[in-house]
Formats: sequence, C-alpha cells, structure tokens
Amino acid sequence: LFPRDSRLLNASLTRHASAIDYRNNKIMKMRFHSESYVYTYIYTFSRCFYPKQFVKDPTTFVIHSDGRGFGIGELVWGKLRGFSWWPGRIVSWWMTSRSRAAEGTRWVMWFGDGKFSVVSLTFCTSFHQPTYNKQPMYRKAIYEVLQTASMRAGKPFPVCVSTDDSDSGNSVEVQTRQMIEWANSGFLPSGARGLEPPPAERNPYTEVYPEMWVEPEAAAYTAPPPAKKPRKNSVEKPKIKEIIDEGTRVVLCADICISCGSQNVSLEHPLFVGAMCQSCKNCFLECAYQYDDDGYQSYCSICCGGREVLMCGNNNCCRCYCVECVDLLVGAGSAQAAIREDPWNCYMCCTRNVFGLLRRRDDWTSRLQLFFANNHDQDFEPLKLYSPIPAEKRQPIRVLSLFDGIATGLLVLKDLGIQVGQYVASEVCEDSITVGMVRHEGIINYVGDVRNVTRKNIQQWGPFDLVIGGSPCNDLSIVNPARKGLYEGTGRLFFEFYRLLHETLPKEGEERPFFWLFENVVAMGVSDKRDISRFLECNPVMIDAKEVSAAHRARYFWGNLPGMNRPLTAMANDKLQLQDCLEHGRTAKFYKVRTITTRSNSIKQGKDQHFPVYMNNKEDILWCTEMERVFGFPIHYTDVSNMSRLARQRLLGRSWSVPVIRHLFAPLKEYFACY
Repeated sequence: LFPRDSRLLNASLTRHASAIDYRNNKIMKMRFHSESYVYTYIYTFSRCFYPKQFVKDPTTFVIHSDGRGFGIGELVWGKLRGFSWWPGRIVSWWMTSRSRAAEGTRWVMWFGDGKFSVVSLTFCTSFHQPTYNKQPMYRKAIYEVLQTASMRAGKPFPVCVSTDDSDSGNSVEVQTRQMIEWANSGFLPSGARGLEPPPAERNPYTEVYPEMWVEPEAAAYTAPPPAKKPRKNSVEKPKIKEIIDEGTRVVLCADICISCGSQNVSLEHPLFVGAMCQSCKNCFLECAYQYDDDGYQSYCSICCGGREVLMCGNNNCCRCYCVECVDLLVGAGSAQAAIREDPWNCYMCCTRNVFGLLRRRDDWTSRLQLFFANNHDQDFEPLKLYSPIPAEKRQPIRVLSLFDGIATGLLVLKDLGIQVGQYVASEVCEDSITVGMVRHEGIINYVGDVRNVTRKNIQQWGPFDLVIGGSPCNDLSIVNPARKGLYEGTGRLFFEFYRLLHETLPKEGEERPFFWLFENVVAMGVSDKRDISRFLECNPVMIDAKEVSAAHRARYFWGNLPGMNRPLTAMANDKLQLQDCLEHGRTAKFYKVRTITTRSNSIKQGKDQHFPVYMNNKEDILWCTEMERVFGFPIHYTDVSNMSRLARQRLLGRSWSVPVIRHLFAPLKEYFACY
C-alpha cells in the first residue's frame, strides 16, 4: 500500500457528511460518506479495464451472493446513488470504527477521498471515461487505485508527488494515462490474479490481535472480538506522538506543528499555542469555515482533520475536536472524559485556557483574523488608489452588477445615500429578477446571462464606475464532494467576471475613479483561491458577517475599494443577536445562527438539529421576515410574486449580507454624488 495521510486528503478534497454515533449521540460524530447506509454495488476491479480477458478466463470474475467472496484488501468498483462507478478497496469494519457490515455486504474505502460505505454484492458497469475527463476527484481515484494495482501486479509505476504547479499536474496526468493503457492490456506481467491482496492486507490486525483469526473474506462482517479497538492516534499522528512520548512535551509545543507533529513549521497556530506547518496551514484555510449539516465544523479545530470528533455542548459554539488531538495534547483518556461530561464545553469556551499541552491563546480572535488576512503566498503590485473627488465635482455612480441576485448592491447604495445614475445587472434567476424589479421600481436594467454580454454591449451601456459580482460557489466550495473546481461547471463563470471587468476598465489616459468587487466562499481549495488572486492580481480580504449581524457568513472579497481591510464595526441599527431579528412573542434559543444557505435544514442549529426559535412553548423555524432581518434586508423584501418560504430562503441563501456590503461601499461616498 502507498502511504497516504487520510486526514490531509479528506480535509483538502471533500466534505464528509455526519453520521451520528448513537452510543454517544450528544457529543460525538463520525465521518462517513453521505450515502453510507444506502446499500450500493461493487464489481471486480480488473474486469472493468479489459472485459475480453474473461472470455478466456471466466474464473477471474465470480459473482458472490455471499459465498464469502470479496475479502479485505480486494480492489473493486462500486456505485453510490448519484455518483459514477468508483474504485475502492474492501476494508475491515475495524478500520471504520463502526459495527460490522450485514450479510451480503462489505465495507469499502473509496480511492480519491478515503471515505467509507457499506456496499451490496451486486454488479454492473465500470471505468467511465466521461467522468474521468470532467472530475478531478475521479482522476485522482483512478491514479491511486492503479498505483496500488501496479504494485500488486509486479509492474510498479513511479509515484508522482502532486503539487499545485502545472508541470506536476501534467506529469500525473501522463502517468495516469499510461497506467490506464497498462490496465487495458491485461495487468501484465501477472494478470488479474496478481491484483489479489497480499496476506498482510487480508488480516491487517494480526499484530494488534494475535489471537484473532478469521476467514479473510468474512472479516468485513464477522463479530468483534472482546479486545479493545486499536488506537487510531498511534497510526494517524506518529510524529507528534513520538515527540510527546520522548518526554519533551512542554518545551517542544511552540516548535512543532500541533496539527501533525512536523518540525518543519512556518507560522503559529491561530487558536492555540504552538506552530503549524505549511500543509496544515492549507488545510486550516480550507476547512476552518466549513460546516456540516448539523451546524458544527466539519473538521477538528486543531488539525482540521479527524474521523471521530467531539462536539462542543455550548449552543453558541460550533467547534469540533478530534479524539486523537484531545488524547495526545490534553492527556490520555481526555476524550472519554469529555464524552461522559454532558454538556461538554470545549477548549475555546471554558473560562480557563490551559488543558495539558493545549493552551488557548488570549488574543485568538485577532490572530484568527490576521491568519486569513496574511495567508497570501503571492505578492502583487499595489492596486491603483484614487484621490477623493471634491463634493462639487461628484457624479452619480454607474454600476455593472454581474450575478446580481436580489440587488443587494443597489439596496446598499441607496441606504448610503449615493445617487445611482445607472444600474445594469446580469441575472438569470427569474425569482431574483422579480424581486429586483418590484423593490427597485424598474431602475435596474436586466441584461440576461453574463455569458451573452459582449464588448459592444459594454461600450453601449458604459462607461461604468463600479463593477461587482460573486459567481456561483457550488463548484468551488469544498463542502460539495462533487465540485468541479474553477475550470469546470459553474466555477468557470469567474472568468466571465474577469472578462467583463477588463472590458469596463478606463481607457489609457482616462482619469476617473473606477472600482470593482468580487466575492466568493471562504471554504474553497487553496489552489482555486490562488488562481483567482492571480487573475485579479490582488489577494482577498476575509470578512465574516457575524461581526455585524446575527449569523455566521464568512466570505472572501477581492477588489480595489478603499479601506477593504479596515476593521469591521457594527452600527447602532445592526441586529447582532438573533433575538433582535424575531417577531413579537418569539424567543431565540441561540445567540447567533449558523450560515443560512439555500438548503432548508441550514435553519436547524446544533448537534441535535434544534429549530432556533421558541413560540408558545414549541420549537419553530425562522420566519421569512426574520431571515430578512438576519441578512439586513428590510422586512418583506423578498415577499413578491406569491413566492413560497423555501423559494425566499433560496434567494436569501445566495445573497450578500447587507451590513458587510455597506461596510465595503461606505468609502464610495467620497467619490460619487449623494442625496
């Protein structure tokens, strides 16, 4: 087997859905595939690359209804509902830390993202070239499974170290295609039989349980022995465990990466005393603001990894800590002690700040903000600054809004008292267009799909003083396991913003203020963020709406607006607590709510999925008018065209936070005419 850091792989590539461990369902959750308990299908790996071989040798492919076939370590193809056929490896239920699989099923760990699923022994098709062409995750899975297969078959290919540079990506692509050709030719020199797992993989727990012996094929579902499960931390965090076992605990905490134990550190951990390496920094940047459906962080607040995590019992906290980090840094047995304590207040919520080796920083709030503000590994020339315009020379602002949504930009400009001479908006959602037309009384000139806007159109409608937009984040957010990245799907719409931004720039010698703003999600891949910054030639500013509203909503903003990185300060009229947003007779159960998205269950809060409001001694959801207040919109702003509650939530879930945009647009009053 090739050594892989499953924590880093999971953290950097995909979100794991939450599956509650019902033995301790008030404090623990574990990471599994979102379809873990939907019985799916597996298929012999080798047949999918060269089916003609089986005409000659039918014994190499046997369908098992459950004749104890498909043992631990075997390479298979499996299918989950909504996904293409995917390569995986049969694993023991011990590895999953869950109960054994039912008769006729197996536990499978999928290549590419390292997730687990229970799959049924039923079969269908195989390698899918269109998916390989479109999905980077699928290409990575094919690369990994063929690396394993080539080692077993006696024809190892060199391992390509995957980095963000284009040369490395090309070499991986070329080698993957070579391995596919090799697989299609029959897995020479050993053939399909050479893909069978070696004895060490058939029973990987012989060293842990020397008295345990089971038939290899049945090991995926046999009853557990009475012995205790092996500790994952001794496997997953060998570096940090080795350092701690040496007795140098206190001295080395500031000199090692407290996430993985590496001594090749590059910066300090923003939350706890200790350092971080570059790899863990990248994981932290991607996952710190990634949340599961239960409202809690998807990964550990210390290492941004962990398969089994403890959830804070404070309703206003959404942090998680993996069992490995807790036992290693706080002390052996601390995780079990936390499980017994209900509710358990986490290490960020307790009044004391020292827990064994884990010490919370007193200034963690400012450090966290600086961590995202100074996380840039690219240096750019400073953007051009414009001097304020004398009051008597200021003109109404002319705006081009791409991916306009429900016209948040226009609403904020009006609230600031800035005169709007022209507002041209590109939007394709009919409900969003209806809201904009009704609430702004026909001021907005809607021009349809951004992809259909040409240079000639810009010349006809312009010139513009402000270009704003935020392309869809579906294929950029690492919350989406099927995301396609910046260069496929809706991710490519960023380049439409980039194209039209350059069409609207002032001509050479044209001296007038020109501003622009681009927004997107924080939980995106480091490489995608780096590429966006490279095209826009500036680094983003991270702003979380929780500072000026009653909801968490962290976003990246790129632009040349004056003072974008100044501190975010709440105004007197901002509603900072959920209670401030509720109608009369309703009581908030939480101080703030988690990020409201287009999904209906994003309204539910906490690990127990509570509704956020009490009314008449019953739990209740947020009403639409209350959600509008949370976002900073006037009440009934989206109440048009008899739209349903869910339709209105979808509009709000895609919109910007009004107080944040007001904070960014406020300096424009020095440049444009105001009422």
